[in-house]
Amino acid sequence: MRCGVLGDPIAHSLSPVLHRAGYAAVGLDWQYDAHLVAADGLPGFLAGLDATWRGLSLTMPLKRTVLDLAPSVTDRARLAGAANTVLLEDGAIVQVDNTDLPGAVAAVRERWDGPVTAGTVLGGGATAASTGLALVELGARTVTLMVRSPERAAEAVAAIARHPAGPQVLVGSLAGDPVTGEVVVSTIPAAAQDPELVARCADVPLVFEALYDPWPTPLAASAADRVLVGGLDLLVHQAVLQFELFTGVACPVDALRAAGEAALAERHA
Repeated sequence: MRCGVLGDPIAHSLSPVLHRAGYAAVGLDWQYDAHLVAADGLPGFLAGLDATWRGLSLTMPLKRTVLDLAPSVTDRARLAGAANTVLLEDGAIVQVDNTDLPGAVAAVRERWDGPVTAGTVLGGGATAASTGLALVELGARTVTLMVRSPERAAEAVAAIARHPAGPQVLVGSLAGDPVTGEVVVSTIPAAAQDPELVARCADVPLVFEALYDPWPTPLAASAADRVLVGGLDLLVHQAVLQFELFTGVACPVDALRAAGEAALAERHA
């Protein structure tokens, strides 16, 4: 059987490393490769699949595009307004899902068992929406998105506000507003994490850095004395859920994490 990850850009993706490690660990003779696919190329790529294909992982800019192409969308993908997982049968889409949301919840709970009543998300894109929803799943009653352009965060704000728990969703400025709550999630580039912004995050006990390369980001480096959830943690946990959806086999989390750590170490070397 075949699976793969699609996106543009895609060369940086660790998904092939993780999924292949899972296949090797459980003895599955499956393929998993990366494919460069732009948003306007997704329908054509899907049309070319045959019965050997079982699943696809999606990265940007395809997570929202695919919603209009699927016959069935899970509740959590519809809630997030984005899907990163495509289930296939005989080469055709059966359903799309979002494992970023539950993956983020699992990544946090792996390292933090304390309360989450409020959180701040730096950024306002698709990753901000899924991690903001994850904060609500963890118990947050207030989620603040800190952005440079409030209008660009409108979709993420709407997605988080749709959660059945009815959270309060606030929009603040990356340029100077306070960072509050038990958790700060960064979905912005490392280059945008200036010293002043990092300093405003200093009193938050849990830092969740959604990036995994480059590593550490300025925010992650500042969290030496606090609980840190990294982008690799998120990538591993969402991949575990994808692996199990695609294969129907329990996924060895440690095998995926070790493969990801080794690949990143090789890159940095």
